[in-house]
Amino acid sequence: MPELTILHWIYLLVVLWVVGSMIFRRDVVVPCIVGIFLIGWVFAEYQLVGAAQTVFRALETAGTELFDIMLVIALMVSMLKALQSIGSDVLMVAPAKRFMTKPTVAFITLAAVMYIAATFFWPTPAVALVGTILIPVAISAGLAPMAAAMALNLAGHGMALSGDVVLQGAPAITARAADVDVALIFTTAWMFALITGLIALTVAYFTLRRRGELEASPDEAKKNELLKASGEIKPTGVSKFFAAAVPAIFFLIIIVMIRSNLNPDLPDIKGGGATSLLGGTAAFFLLAVSLGGHGSAALEKVVGFLREGFLFSIKIFAAVIPIAGFFFLGAPGLAPAILGEGAPGFMFDLGTALANVLPLGTVPLAFGIVLVGIMTGLDGSGFSGLPLVGSLANALGGPAGVDVATLAALGQVAAIWTGGGTLTAWAFGVVADAGIAGVSPIELVRRNFACVGAGLFVTTLVAIMIM
Repeated sequence: MPELTILHWIYLLVVLWVVGSMIFRRDVVVPCIVGIFLIGWVFAEYQLVGAAQTVFRALETAGTELFDIMLVIALMVSMLKALQSIGSDVLMVAPAKRFMTKPTVAFITLAAVMYIAATFFWPTPAVALVGTILIPVAISAGLAPMAAAMALNLAGHGMALSGDVVLQGAPAITARAADVDVALIFTTAWMFALITGLIALTVAYFTLRRRGELEASPDEAKKNELLKASGEIKPTGVSKFFAAAVPAIFFLIIIVMIRSNLNPDLPDIKGGGATSLLGGTAAFFLLAVSLGGHGSAALEKVVGFLREGFLFSIKIFAAVIPIAGFFFLGAPGLAPAILGEGAPGFMFDLGTALANVLPLGTVPLAFGIVLVGIMTGLDGSGFSGLPLVGSLANALGGPAGVDVATLAALGQVAAIWTGGGTLTAWAFGVVADAGIAGVSPIELVRRNFACVGAGLFVTTLVAIMIM
């Protein structure tokens, strides 16, 4: 059991302050910066210089960790702005527009497409592709931006990522730590992820509809930056060509990704590799569309489109970086980069300490491993807690006569639903989904809370019956 110091208790108190602020609809940037300063001050033996340096290093580390998704969103939006400038965007989404005619259809379609895309090449690159292309269509069909964000987020960074049915990175980590066959974790975690996701999406849909928040108001549609085009543009041969070429190439990329993930003899394209491929393709189309549509003026136009894309992305992440900086202190892999050698992962240690006082028995162990998974997920990763929940399932499940694989799979699903990006406003998933839809990450997490809570509760009951 790790030794808890005053730093751990300061960290826990600030986490409670942040959660309380979110509940009362207040911004959490100030509590996070204060928390970083206090922890840096105590860790540096009460030196103000060390505290100030810690604040900067925390923001720098958060910015570095988040930069890949910031960049791919900026490039995708820059490409979209270039397409809008020649009228290709309207032609490109016309087929989807004919299908997505109502908010309900748009909600279901967004969730289904995001789940399929995220299952095959992970949610972060999937949201850049699916969100950029389909959210404008969904909002045009009358779906509210918040409803669109929830559909993407719950289906992609919740249901698809926590099951990880194709790439199987999460089950492999959990199985290794739990010392069980990965097939046992894989099948059980997939079932738990589906149960949690279907319940969360159902609760989200009916809650939004009951509150009259499923449909977008005219003002909401006008405010969404992805819908802002430069007036009515008459289609030309160039705009028609790119309206066909862009979706065709991205569809081809999806096929390549799927084949590479299913065939071990082909180059591996997933996670960061998939994000890089999508971002590089978007940059290529940015140049091609600008040259084809604007000729000699393209040199200036490209800079303008890039500026719009980066401004869009930076506006999303500006408030998130300080929050992420604080919660990265809870991760063992990132805390030393911020505080220096010997820095513990505060949230990881607190989760381990909690696990050591859990009573043995099916019900307390099931709810306890969910709580530990949620705590470790608060660092905004989800995957960092998998070794802990796997090893705890192995250490506690055996003596209690509980199925280790089921217990470990339950912990995996809880950790990833939290840290992968549905219950932490500083996680990559929430930021990306909220940013593409043009809503607040904190508000998205607040809306997700009851939906995901209901899903995890039912899943825990199912796990108890199985164990």
